[in-house]
Amino acid sequence: MNMNNLGIVKRGVVRADPAAVAQLAGFGVATIHEAMGRVGLMRPYLKPVYAGAHCCGTAVTVLLQPGDNWMMHVAAEQIQPGDIVVAAVTAECGDGFFGDLLATSFRARGAVGLVIDGGVRDVKDLTAMRFPVFSRVVSAKGTIKATLGSVNIDVVCAGALVHAGDVVIADDDGVVVVPAALAQQVADAAAVREAAETGKRAKLAAGVLGLDMYAMRGPLEQAGLRYVD
Repeated sequence: MNMNNLGIVKRGVVRADPAAVAQLAGFGVATIHEAMGRVGLMRPYLKPVYAGAHCCGTAVTVLLQPGDNWMMHVAAEQIQPGDIVVAAVTAECGDGFFGDLLATSFRARGAVGLVIDGGVRDVKDLTAMRFPVFSRVVSAKGTIKATLGSVNIDVVCAGALVHAGDVVIADDDGVVVVPAALAQQVADAAAVREAAETGKRAKLAAGVLGLDMYAMRGPLEQAGLRYVD
């Protein structure tokens, strides 16, 4: 860890184009991941605290110290409407960094969700609030407020590099990060992919086999597949 990256709050973050973010919000994580060339996914251990949680927004990044949520309170001031807070930890820690009180604060600032490579608690309240949270674990263990981290620096969260202002999309399938500069390009590619999948879905519903729709029979035969009656 670079000690020069601690104790910093970057302001004036340039966020991804709002129109592109709005477009991306209409697609699922799997579609966006595929449209972007199968990159950008966070590790699959991140799970929503309630089924059906979904969020799409621009990243406010937070670097936390283990067992310390001080920087979450610092980050709240930097939230703008439509932001998602993305929190990484300097070392693996499953403590409950976030609960309903911080969710109330984040929502008041306009946040649309949280992604954290750590623990959260107050799941019942977060579910009742319908505040989307994606976390490594759920833990009732509390945290202190004593050690500086940073806000809006580049972080690696659950294996994915996130810059402040990038687009983050999360749903039941996982979490994907779209670089701000690529947001419109990826949104357009996702729209093309979604349209193609709509056509394929109609064929499959009509009984067409994937074997024929994807022209798999020839390659399967060449690979040595045999049918035995």
